[in-house]
This record gives sequence, C-alpha cells and structure tokens, in this order.
Amino acid sequence: MSNPVVYLESSAKRYALAAVKAERDGDYEHAYTNLKRAVELLEDIVKNYPEHPLASLYRRLIGQYRRKLRELEDRLRKVPVVGGDDEEYIVETRGEGGHDDLEKLLPPSIVREKPNITFNDIAGLDDAKRAIMEAIVYPVRRPDLFPLGWHRGILLFGPPGTGKTMLATATANEVGGEFLYVDAASIMSKWLGEGEKNVRRLFSYARERAKGNLPVVIFIDEVDALLGVYSVEVGGEARVRNQFLKEMDGVLDKNSRLHLFVIGATNKPWRLDEAFLRRFQKRIYVPLPDKSARRQLLGMLTRNIKLDSSVDLDTLADMLEGYSGSDIRDIVQDAYMISVREVFEKGGVGEPRPLTMVDFKEIIARRRPSVDKALVAKYEEWASKFGAL
Repeated sequence: MSNPVVYLESSAKRYALAAVKAERDGDYEHAYTNLKRAVELLEDIVKNYPEHPLASLYRRLIGQYRRKLRELEDRLRKVPVVGGDDEEYIVETRGEGGHDDLEKLLPPSIVREKPNITFNDIAGLDDAKRAIMEAIVYPVRRPDLFPLGWHRGILLFGPPGTGKTMLATATANEVGGEFLYVDAASIMSKWLGEGEKNVRRLFSYARERAKGNLPVVIFIDEVDALLGVYSVEVGGEARVRNQFLKEMDGVLDKNSRLHLFVIGATNKPWRLDEAFLRRFQKRIYVPLPDKSARRQLLGMLTRNIKLDSSVDLDTLADMLEGYSGSDIRDIVQDAYMISVREVFEKGGVGEPRPLTMVDFKEIIARRRPSVDKALVAKYEEWASKFGAL
C-alpha cells in the first residue's frame, strides 16, 4: 500500500484490534505493546500530516488510547482499575450545556467530535452526497415532508482512502448535529466494560440527545470488525452483535421521529452479516474518484501552492486514473516537498519555487495506486448485488 496515511491508519487499527484480543486473553503485556504501537502510528499521521482533514479525529483517538495504556500499566502492576465486568463506568464529565448526567451514559471509548468538514470540502462523490442529502439532511431540515419517516441506517463501502469518514463527518456538520465516532476495536473490548454494555449506553446517550431536537450521527468505522461474520466466536462478540441488532431495530422504528442516524463504513462489505446488512437501508458505494473528481481535488489541493505554467491539471487528472483521493493528496504534498527541500538545501532562505509538471511526474513515477484493480472489480460486483442508493 503506497499511500502513507492509509497505511498508517490501517496499521494502527490492526494493532488496536490485536491489543483487544490480547487484553481479552489476559495477556496485558502484549495488549500494552500493541496499543502503544497503534498510538505511535497515529502520532506519525498527526505529526507528518497536520493539515489532514481528519487530524483532529486522530488526535482524539490518541488521547483515548493513551488513557487505556495507563490502565494497562496499572493491570501490569496488579493495581485494580475501574471498569471491570461487574463495575459501572466512572466517566469524567464536563459541564457542557447542563448535560453532566446525560454524558455519564456515554462510554469513554466513544470519540465526540465537533465536525468542521462540509460537503464542499469533498471532491466528487456526487451520488453518495445526493443519497445522504435525501436520507438525512432533507428530513432534518423539513421533517414535515416525510410522513412515512426516513432512512436511519446508512452503509458506506468502498476502497480505503476514498472519503467515507469525511462523508460521515460532513453529514453531521450539514445538519448541525453531534458526531459520535465509534472505534470497533474499543467497543468490542473489555477495556471499559463488556461490549454489549458499551453498545447499550452509546445508543441510550444518542437517543436522549436526539430527544432534545439535536440530530445525532453515530459513525462506526471498520463496521465489519463489529458486525462481520466469523467462523469462530471469541468472548462476547455474539452478545455485542445481538445487542447492536436490538439497538438498530429501535433506531429504525417507523413510529419514531427522532433524528438519530447510524452510518457504518467498511472496506470489506462482503464480511458483513446479512442480518445487519438489511438494517442499513441505504448502502452507498464510495468509489475511486473519476476524472472530474480528480480534477476538482487537484484544484482544491493546489489552490494555495504556486504552479508553473507547465502544470496542466486536466492532464494531471488523466495521469492519476486509478488513484484514491488520499493517494492524490499525498502526491501533491510530496511534489510540493521537492521545492521545499530545495529551499533548505540553499540555506533555508527564500520561498519555494512554483511546482512544475516534471515535479508531479517524478512523484507519480515513484508512487503506484494503493488500490488494486482486481479489488475495485470486487467492490463493483458487490455494489451490483447489494448496493441501495
């Protein structure tokens, strides 16, 4: 995988899931080692890509994982920690709008994020945006126009780095709602109590907030890790999935007029249990960007960068066929780094020169797309069978 952000993020998730398994097996030393590595990978992202649209989300995850590392250190020292199977959670609350008691419902494993991304910040994906507008944004703005109710379960599926998390974040912003980021690794673990208890408390919190006329978007990243089909069940996975199924049925109640939505994202939709698949009424394919989207993205990424007259963004968009949006962002950043490097090689004085077409070609020659064509075909086949815009 040539895209560094996608690689670092996916690697961090793998280590976090490995930490969950080790902690569940009572191997706290390996749980600590794996989680520490996950933190290091996320720190690499925010350090080297501070302007990445999801950098603030990664920072919050780092804080969550660091708190868990301290708990694991206590376990390794044989010090009892709060949050075991038979204990209630102790949650640090903030006097935010008088919701102290309500916030005690929310498991600490959930990241609350104030969205600052809009649909205008996302290049292309017009079909996905339109489907989300019809399923979520319009019902929030004019619920009186939806006597039959509205869709509340949305599945975003497609290759890594195509903007699924950004779409979900932007959705919460478009409706002025609260965005709850669920890390499947945390919700499945016993770090902060049994998994089914985490699920129950998450939805209880979300329902209470929605009853206060605040739209709430629950976003479950890597939803296949939570709701996938496995040949062997370990620990309480089945109980977690059953609890989630029960909560989803409550969310989908046609008699409810709450603006509470569940958005799941996955790079592996074929691993999802069909029972859960049916509860995502909208199943939206988030593909690699087409030429128009690539051209739009290039314009957005280079608007604050000086470009030489040799740079033709239309030609560049043609050259980047098969690259994900995240790939393209990294290519522009690396091309710009060529001119920055030259500044420092000359003593660090002056401004970077305009980027040339040669700069872009040099980077593209070294970077291949992060998504294999065969995998794209697999997504398209799955979309033809299960997609529902």
